[in-house]
Amino acid sequence: MPKKGAEYIDKFRYMVYHRRMTTETKQTELPSCCGVEAEPLREVATASDERLVSAAALFKALSDETRLRIVRTMARSQSELCECNIVPLFGLSQSTISYHLKVLREAGLVECEKRGLWRYCRINQRALMAAVKTLADLG
Repeated sequence: MPKKGAEYIDKFRYMVYHRRMTTETKQTELPSCCGVEAEPLREVATASDERLVSAAALFKALSDETRLRIVRTMARSQSELCECNIVPLFGLSQSTISYHLKVLREAGLVECEKRGLWRYCRINQRALMAAVKTLADLG
């Protein structure tokens, strides 16, 4: 049988932890602290832009150091590279390189063609230039 104090604490915890919580933020009109009007910026910040969604996926693919090194190596290569040539360059397992290439391929940065057991990959120059343009447009 629990003590009276423990029962009180349990009821109190129930009241605290089981309140309804809102998931929506309230828009409040606060005065500007620095004299810059935020209303014109609110529209830019909340606007849904399909280009930003695809850019975010592209930049997520580029957020890994190994993938950046793969892109740099492929961009400097005179011809397409076979996976069997890429694997020894990075000192990683073939499955790890395949995973990184898959992420880059899904983001549209790398184009691959399967020939036999191996994939031959090259940089998608348009996607790379679109990433640069997106970064320039953000500035």
